[in-house]
Amino acid sequence: MVDAVTGTTSTAATTSTTSTSKTDANKASLDYDNFLQLLIAQMKNQDPTDPMDASEQVAQLATFSQVEQTIKTNTNLESLISASSLSNASSYIGKTITSADGKTSGVITSVEVTSEGLTATTAAGASIAIGQGIKISQTAA
Repeated sequence: MVDAVTGTTSTAATTSTTSTSKTDANKASLDYDNFLQLLIAQMKNQDPTDPMDASEQVAQLATFSQVEQTIKTNTNLESLISASSLSNASSYIGKTITSADGKTSGVITSVEVTSEGLTATTAAGASIAIGQGIKISQTAA
């Protein structure tokens, strides 16, 4: 029976890893419920001659709670970063941008926010990724 319990525990670990990579708070709450169901099944099916220590059960629950809180923190951090990117994007419009290699330059007419970062579009239609090495300056009157 101990092997069956170990198999159940590894399933819970795989599920939590999957939800961590997706950083989906709704999925995390489902996984938390699943974890509790697995914990109850583990308690029901344990060997009566060698029961699981209560401190082990509490430690498992605490560990899973930490994972759930980390997922929520990551979700909030992603929202904050997105809001910051939008704020930065609006401040670039109307300024002159020069690419890192110095070959492309122009006045920024729009800025697109993507998962890779910010991309500026010049009045001439050129696209320049806003990152290291670019130069942004006030447009000459």
